[in-house]
Amino acid sequence: MSSTPISSLIADATGAGLGGPDAPAARNAHDDPYFNRELSWLSFNERVLAEACNEQYPLLERLRFLSISGSNLDEFMMIRVAGLVGQAQRGIDKPAIDGRTPTQQLAAIREKLAKLSALQQDIWRDLRDRLAETDIHVADERRVKPAAHQWLKAFFLEEILPVITPQALDPAHPFPFVQNEGIGILFTLTRDADREQIMEMVLIPSALPRFVRVPGEGEAIYVSIASLIQRYASKLFPGFTIEGDGLFRVLRDSDIEIEEEAEDLVRTFRSAIQRRRRGQVIQLELEEDFDFQAETLLLEQLGVHEAAVIKTDGMIGIDGLAEIADEDRPDLKFDSYSPRYPERVREHDGDAFSAIREKDIIVHHPYESFEVVVDFIRQAAEDPDVVAIKQTLYRAGSQSAVINALIDAAERGKSVTAVVELKARFDEEQNLTWATKLERAGVQVIYGFTDWKTHAKVAMVVRREDEGFRTYCHFGTGNYHPVTAKIYTDLSFFTADPKLAQDAAKMMNFVTGYVEPADLERISIAPLNLREELYRRIDTEIANAAKGNPAAIWMKCNQITDQGMIDRLYAASDAGVQVELVVRGICSLRPGVPGLSENIRVKSIIGRFLEHSRIYAFADGEAMPGPNAAVFISSADLMGRNLDRRVECLIPILNRTVHDQVLQQVLLANMLDTQQSWWLHADGTYSRIETDGTPFNCHRYFMTNPSLSGRGGALAAGAVPKLSLRKGRTG
Repeated sequence: MSSTPISSLIADATGAGLGGPDAPAARNAHDDPYFNRELSWLSFNERVLAEACNEQYPLLERLRFLSISGSNLDEFMMIRVAGLVGQAQRGIDKPAIDGRTPTQQLAAIREKLAKLSALQQDIWRDLRDRLAETDIHVADERRVKPAAHQWLKAFFLEEILPVITPQALDPAHPFPFVQNEGIGILFTLTRDADREQIMEMVLIPSALPRFVRVPGEGEAIYVSIASLIQRYASKLFPGFTIEGDGLFRVLRDSDIEIEEEAEDLVRTFRSAIQRRRRGQVIQLELEEDFDFQAETLLLEQLGVHEAAVIKTDGMIGIDGLAEIADEDRPDLKFDSYSPRYPERVREHDGDAFSAIREKDIIVHHPYESFEVVVDFIRQAAEDPDVVAIKQTLYRAGSQSAVINALIDAAERGKSVTAVVELKARFDEEQNLTWATKLERAGVQVIYGFTDWKTHAKVAMVVRREDEGFRTYCHFGTGNYHPVTAKIYTDLSFFTADPKLAQDAAKMMNFVTGYVEPADLERISIAPLNLREELYRRIDTEIANAAKGNPAAIWMKCNQITDQGMIDRLYAASDAGVQVELVVRGICSLRPGVPGLSENIRVKSIIGRFLEHSRIYAFADGEAMPGPNAAVFISSADLMGRNLDRRVECLIPILNRTVHDQVLQQVLLANMLDTQQSWWLHADGTYSRIETDGTPFNCHRYFMTNPSLSGRGGALAAGAVPKLSLRKGRTG
């Protein structure tokens, strides 16, 4: 089946085909120099959705991108749209960076949301047909093959019927509570005995899967739990005639607000998590032919305005397709990939401390194994010469070897301090669980600031050695999360540099004891001086441009929304500084506008792995990528929250080998990528980068070329291919 219609829809939605990075400037760009944050995010999700149409990807990977776009959109509604709805309800009309009020933003979002939702359904129908051609069938209750009926009926009676509860909707029964992301079915029934009409609701327990797979070899047949309940509803309602049914799904406000004067953070967060489950309804999804009377009842009882209703003739809850994407069909997935373990550590017989002591190491995830980070903490726990471990924990996952290693260290009598961030969105409950478990093992658990999140990724190990105490540090751009480390591109920097260690200790004391650090020598910390350090570096490039010296700024991050930072980059462009930005997601900066940002180019990379590392590089008077450029890695994006309301770290990369790896391999490869990249145009649209030459895929490059700093003696066996700035230039 041809995907041309779908590809055309994607092109229309994303602005593809505009012809390169030099699109016409937006009208009155000087008067409107910023893109709206929320609309920029929706554009990002359109690019994610476009990967579901990527003919170069296997079918199940395309399905996974579709499910990710659904999950992304759900979170956007529950957090960002919920926040705007709350502002509008309270009469707050403070404009966003682009001048739109909350009400105006909501109107623009809903217009774009309707198109995006329709596009998801079009893509789903296309992928469903393609999957059927490969013997993966996703059926509704009316399309299951006759041979499977008996098994499905038994499954319903034995596995579903005991856990679902019909609830009558009438004056004698209070309207049931529908939890966040809850899915339910409304049934219109006629009682056979007296022909009285009643309405019943069946909520589908979250413990049930979204789909059930019919057993059998060969064909894979998936049937949704909702359709099974609809098919066998007569078993649930004996003595009634089923006149109709309708499926719905609810999304609620899921943001957590904590009062600054909260006395007990743990108790406050436990209470807030409970309140979140009962938050205001933000969106109601309905089947297209939903009964009018039933719809009216839902709107009234849930307190939903019609503007928050989305009707579809396709699938409700696109995120649930992730279950089908896990089907065991290697031929329909990316080739398996096993990350490398750094040779440098292997050369030291697996002794991480010996390898780090010899020279700083950079590890590039997911191409290099996250196990080296786990081993760093695990060895610290087991090493009798280690006396103390201090670590920040923002997200650690549900099965965390890092947490277990910290517990082991505490039980062995070491001094262990863990800064657990309770405000990590959607991980609050998991982090509370880890905090309790750590405390029971004797770990000193710190929750940090009430009004600032501790987002920095730092681990310190203090070890007794012949020369005295030595501190080994790990600085990361990503979380201590073993699952996301397999799909997020991040950097882990290991060092025994005493000055970095001293600064890291000061940062830890700032978080644990509110002791504001003085005389930081290497590290910059938000919200204290990280913004100022980036400003200083940008101003240096402006000064160099004024002197006629080479001046360039290269940045890679996830989001840019901070007006002060954007204005500083506009000033750099105006001075003649060449600014190259790789921004995966939200970008409020408007590039390529004459007289404002004509020297700024912005690209977004969307591919097999999720770009997550933050790298900031400044030419410092030489052509980029020069050996003396100032290079930093960071946990911080260029957003107001990261720069002003979070504890973040900006780490200078001074070791020559690590410097070259970060600048001339990682960052340069991102600049050169053409196969997974999109240009951002001055009018706010994105288009895929096109090249006349051989396309360059930075993910593939890193999958086949090991790290410079992690290879040790293996470098002698063959050099990593040298990247050239001229390679892949597209404009």
